[in-house]
Amino acid sequence: MRRLILATLFLGLLTRTSVAAVSEAGATYDGTICVDAATGAVLSESKADWPGHPASVTKLMTMLLVLEDIQAGKATLNTPITITKASVGTGGSMVWLAAGETFTTEALLYALMLQSANDAAVALAINRAGSTPAFVTRMNTRATELGMTRTTFVTPNGLTYGKGPHDTTTARDLAKLSVALCKMPTALKFTSAKTYTFRPGPKAVNLVNHNRLLSSFKGCDGLKTGWTVAANASMITTAREGEARVIAVVLGCDSPQGAKAAQRVRDQMAARLMSQGLARVTLLEAEKAKLHALPARVAPAAASAKPGLKGSKPAEEPGFFDWLGDLFSF
Repeated sequence: MRRLILATLFLGLLTRTSVAAVSEAGATYDGTICVDAATGAVLSESKADWPGHPASVTKLMTMLLVLEDIQAGKATLNTPITITKASVGTGGSMVWLAAGETFTTEALLYALMLQSANDAAVALAINRAGSTPAFVTRMNTRATELGMTRTTFVTPNGLTYGKGPHDTTTARDLAKLSVALCKMPTALKFTSAKTYTFRPGPKAVNLVNHNRLLSSFKGCDGLKTGWTVAANASMITTAREGEARVIAVVLGCDSPQGAKAAQRVRDQMAARLMSQGLARVTLLEAEKAKLHALPARVAPAAASAKPGLKGSKPAEEPGFFDWLGDLFSF
């Protein structure tokens, strides 16, 4: 039975995704990690504690604080937010907010997650804390509470330039943030949306989610992509298969082929991490079920034979399925 499970998972690992391939030759990254969304248990990691800049992935902390305020009864998704001059012309990706316009919190959250709108992030920050600096203080306080010990936020949107200062974090810290978000169904409502019409009417902006894995990876329903010249390409994704859910983080991916290639490599890495993670979780659950099904054993009265005695059976050489089991032990 174990061999059948391993073989099935191995084939699933090869066929689970459909991501447009791009060469990963020469690509670098600041860190990666894959965790079980339910427990936070690490399924794989590489340089997970190395520092990097999250770019627009920063907006996940902004969304977490807004949604937690809603849970606490301090706001609702229908709370109207009037745009101030401080939110206008933020730069980078925007929905071109104008001073005096009013939008619901829900509409601005869609703009934040799909369009990665920097002006929407500032508008939400000012609404929830009175000013951008005050909101950034809240972001860092919440990061500390989540155990994100190597994280410092300086913006609500990840938009930084030149020598900075920059938002700084690690793949492991971003996984902790994402575990908290994945426990909020409302968060996944926004991160899984593929399209949304912002400001319906003559000045409408038709938003399209930047996360390509929503369409190419079965079960993917979040979370956020990010890219800037200073930060390179980052991504946090999550996918569910049955009762299993995993979170993959790729921080600071760069490619000698340019920014677009770096973003595609980032996508490929995230898809591979989720495939391996889901296979790992499925295997562990299958092993647990098998152990629970075994009858209780009674310890023999006589001591077992000592190892190394003449006539004892030698250990078997590892075979293909032993190697395949090692493939999932990362």
